[in-house]
Amino acid sequence: MGAAPANQRKKVTLGTLRSLHRKGEAITMMTAHDFPSALVADHAGMDVILVGDSLAMVALGMEDTSEILVEEMLLHCRSVARATKSAFVIGDLPMGSYEVAPEQAHLTAIRYIKEGRVQGIKLEGGKEMASTIQRITAAGIPVLGHIGLTPQRQNALGGFRVQGKTCKSAMAILEDALAVQEAGCFAAVLEAVPAEVAALITETLSIPTIGIGAGAGCSGQVLVQTDMTGNFPPGRYLPKFVKKYGDVWSEAMKAIEAYREEVKSRDYPAKEHTYPMPQEEFEAFEKAVKNL
Repeated sequence: MGAAPANQRKKVTLGTLRSLHRKGEAITMMTAHDFPSALVADHAGMDVILVGDSLAMVALGMEDTSEILVEEMLLHCRSVARATKSAFVIGDLPMGSYEVAPEQAHLTAIRYIKEGRVQGIKLEGGKEMASTIQRITAAGIPVLGHIGLTPQRQNALGGFRVQGKTCKSAMAILEDALAVQEAGCFAAVLEAVPAEVAALITETLSIPTIGIGAGAGCSGQVLVQTDMTGNFPPGRYLPKFVKKYGDVWSEAMKAIEAYREEVKSRDYPAKEHTYPMPQEEFEAFEKAVKNL
């Protein structure tokens, strides 16, 4: 289950990501929340795997990301890390684990590296988080910023709304981007920002931007794996920016329904799915049973 790809890639490092950015090659990022989802993302060639706090909803069935705890995130980080041989792995700091003070964030980040076995962390926020980012990066821990729509703060933002639709709000996002860059982030996620705003911010920065609902002008893209593979029941809401590349739910339903029918009809297991026993041994067993 944990076998490396036949043609295993070199381990992606910060140097690799900086080289991709310098050459203008798009950076590919995807979420994973457990061993199987990380295994397929790594085998498929993702540059970066993000253990996003979105797993609170897509893997644990929570109402939103604010419910998940550090200990729960660390469990998933370890699972993803075990599967990932080549991609750069980043763990998301959950709400309440880094906002109180830089010292709190520093300690949480250390736990992610030591216990979660990730290579870097992600946290939400702009210029107000600069001192926190500086504290973590000064300790040698890579930080991925996250600005624009910050889901952990969706209550304060009036819900999951596009950010940067006015000159004033777009300037605020740019100021946040410059602040997290100056603080030491190696890259920044831009979420739910008009494409032209994201493209101009990307041109202005010297670090890569990773878009999610921010257009093709970013340095790379990230999607939630569960969303883009179609691993959810019909009728579930999807954000506008999600492209459904597969239909895992339907394939799984077909397979499980077929299994159910074959078990009910006793067509499964067939002879080829069973283990043979020498006839003389069975006859001896049968005789022993009769003599009980």
